[in-house]
Amino acid sequence: MSEFMGLIRGEYDAKADGFVPGGASLHNCMTPHGPDAATFEKASNVDLKPERMANTMAFMFESRFAFEPTRQALESRELDHDYVSVWQGLTKEFSNPDKG
Repeated sequence: MSEFMGLIRGEYDAKADGFVPGGASLHNCMTPHGPDAATFEKASNVDLKPERMANTMAFMFESRFAFEPTRQALESRELDHDYVSVWQGLTKEFSNPDKG
């Protein structure tokens, strides 16, 4: 799947730091994505219980087709060229039993 996600107001729980209202992200098919390292760490160590998300509104469009950004979007000064760095702190949590 390809997904285009945007935040209208509030906080986006998978990227609480840095994803602000008016922001959006585009992940075309076969592109890894998900919570940033800090959010993964926090969620992995919290007591699991129901949690209400209030005063937040986000949207997501999904498609089996790739989205093609416009030239204007690709040349925008708001484009985050360092976006991939939010996953740099992730550590390997699983091993392949076939490879030891």
